[in-house]
Amino acid sequence: MNSSLDTAALAKFAGLDSLASQTAMCTHARTYRDLLGFLPHRVESRLNFTGGLDSQMLNLQERMRTHAMSTPHIDPKTIQLMLFGMLLMDGNDAAETHAIASRRAGAGWAELQAVINLCFLFRGLPAANRGADILVRVAGRESRAAGADDAA
Repeated sequence: MNSSLDTAALAKFAGLDSLASQTAMCTHARTYRDLLGFLPHRVESRLNFTGGLDSQMLNLQERMRTHAMSTPHIDPKTIQLMLFGMLLMDGNDAAETHAIASRRAGAGWAELQAVINLCFLFRGLPAANRGADILVRVAGRESRAAGADDAA
């Protein structure tokens, strides 16, 4: 996914330290690209903006994220499935990002559906509908990527 931000204009307008923003992108963006295959827009915004205004805070955020997500006690696929379920319970649109990460970590469709089923028990039909809609979008995304790979 290409950067959608005009970082030079953003830095000038908001008084960001453009070198700090670039450093933040170089330091942290790859983690997200490795996990998801792309850099989510909101993460890109945080890396650029917070990185340019308060690089110390950004580094603390990323260290905490890395520490929590790199636990030796839970495998990466389970971590992503848990995050998908937690975010789906909350109605948070970032659930889709973690459904993508779950698939990239090896989760099958049935595992994702099982998480949706558990969420349904406590959040009801709206969560089941949202979860199914997320799976449709993720499947479509994978299908398009596979089609692009087949055409190459």
